[in-house]
Formats: sequence, structure tokens, C-alpha cells
Amino acid sequence: MYWGCARLVAPLCRRRRPPIAALLWTRRGYSNMDGDRDRDSSNTNAVKPKAPKIYTKTGDKGYSSTFTGERRQKDDNVFDALGSTDELTSAIGLAMEFCLEKGHEFVDELHEIQCVLQDVGSNVATPISSARESHLKRTAFSGKPVIELEQWIDRYTEQLPPLTNFILPSGGKCSATLHLARSICRRAERSMISIVQSGEADRNAARYLNRLSDYLFTLARYAAMKEGMKEHVYKRRNYD
Repeated sequence: MYWGCARLVAPLCRRRRPPIAALLWTRRGYSNMDGDRDRDSSNTNAVKPKAPKIYTKTGDKGYSSTFTGERRQKDDNVFDALGSTDELTSAIGLAMEFCLEKGHEFVDELHEIQCVLQDVGSNVATPISSARESHLKRTAFSGKPVIELEQWIDRYTEQLPPLTNFILPSGGKCSATLHLARSICRRAERSMISIVQSGEADRNAARYLNRLSDYLFTLARYAAMKEGMKEHVYKRRNYD
């Protein structure tokens, strides 16, 4: 399985358990670099460890691996959900850059969400039917992040004017990209439904994506308000 740039980003996330990217790094033997560093550093003739290649060629035939070691076709529901979650993380990263330019205080929350999405991916990449107990312990997803999102949503909602119209994605670059992330989040949630209903992933992971789309919608409105930007509302056209 290939998690893209998650191999490099994941260590920056301060999580209580190692993300799937870090675990796969170990599975593929990249951790041998650490072992080489433990050898006698006084030997100046020691061979320097080679940097790991970003490509593995193991997926060239259209198959990839779950964290449990199971080989599946790349169009499997598991990899579809992983791809949508990865895309969501990237969309949030884009929104973060625009929000940083405006000095929004909620950027740290978006970074934390990116980290939690790595945990969502870890859970999805560990189908329960082929997982050992050790796998499940490493990748379990609790309901605490869901509660945290609900608290954030309530805090921002209290500061917003009542919603009386259907809001179109607008309100400045920060707000618009948050709306884009919200729509991708909806797709990521839909891609997980069949996996959760078949008992292969934790229901809390899908619940998190459901709340996250609500959070991103609320945050988009909040960003527009803080920047003094106008949100465009839906108006039915008269075709007569």
C-alpha cells in the first residue's frame, strides 16, 4: 500500500499511536537505517546507509497491500476510501495555506485534523476480517475525536449569524477552499459506508468524517465572517 506523502508528514503529527505510514515504513525494512546508525561511529570507512526509494514497484500489477498484509486490487473499496481520505487531507492542506495568509487562529485545528485523518486511514487499512489482535490495538479509532469536533462546531456556531439561506461556496479563498474540502469529505464518508456496514472498519471513523464535513462548513462561514467577505447565497432563477 502506498500512502503518498504521508510517510513524511505523519511523524509531524503528535498522536498517541504510530500512524499507518510509520508502521509500513518499518514493515518494508526502512528502519534498518536506524540500526546502521547504532554501529561504531568511529569507523570512518563505514558504508553510509542508502536512502530508501520512494517507489517499490509492488503495485505495478494493480494490487496493493493492506496493513494486515492482505493483497487486494487497487480498485477495492478499502483503497477507494484511503484515496478519498488522502485527497481530503491534501485539500485541507491547501485551505490551511490560504488561512495562514489571513492569520486565522484555527489553523492548528486543521493540522490536528490532518493527523486524525491518518488515524482514520490506519483503521480503514486494517480490515477486521484479516486482522490480528495486535493490528486492531494499533489502529483502533475511538469516539473522542468526534466529540472534539462537535465542541469546535458549537463554539464557532455561537459566533455566526443564523443560517437562513443555502450558502454557495464563496467568501474568499480561505472559505472557498474549506468548502472544497467539505465536499471531498462527504465523498470520503460515502466511500466508507460499505466498509463499515460490512464490519471491516470502526463505525467511529465514519462518524468522524460525518462531523468533519459539518465542521468544515461551519469553519468556512466563520472564515468569511472574520475576513468581512460576502457569502453568496442560492437564488432560484426565473426561466419564464
